Amino acid sequence: VMLHSPLALSLLLIAVSSNLAMAIKKEKRAPQTLSRGWGDEITWVQTYEEGLYQAKKSNKPLMVIHHLEDCQYCQALKKAFAENDEIQEMAQNNFVMLNIMHETTDKNLSPDGQYVPRIMFVDPSLTVRADITGRYSNRLYTYEPQDIPFLIENMKKALRLIQTEL
Repeated sequence: VMLHSPLALSLLLIAVSSNLAMAIKKEKRAPQTLSRGWGDEITWVQTYEEGLYQAKKSNKPLMVIHHLEDCQYCQALKKAFAENDEIQEMAQNNFVMLNIMHETTDKNLSPDGQYVPRIMFVDPSLTVRADITGRYSNRLYTYEPQDIPFLIENMKKALRLIQTEL
């Protein structure tokens, strides 16, 4: 028996639309951003090449963070980095930002080895700043959570160098 009553039709519509709503809801998970936990408000570039292009175009230094998901030192630094308002603000406004979990082909980005975490700066003339280093002589570009104030100073140094040199 075909039901032509408005009730049957509306029940059918409700069933279809609630299934649809469930399907849409399932899809609407938070998208995985390029931030990988380093700062969701920051605009991250996807590749080193894109970072170089943006640095040159915007006349901002490029900050490259090499890290790995299963590295506890990276995780600790990431947490401190993401929770620091001054870093987040500078990263959002004054830098082209890249965090990557693989090595680049640019050997200048690993002058003293391919360890993680490693943070390096590239100025808008596309020069890797080997002169902006962290506190450790055995791993020049590594930072620990307690080195955040030092990293902030290095970010400011990278900005100053652009103004004085370029």
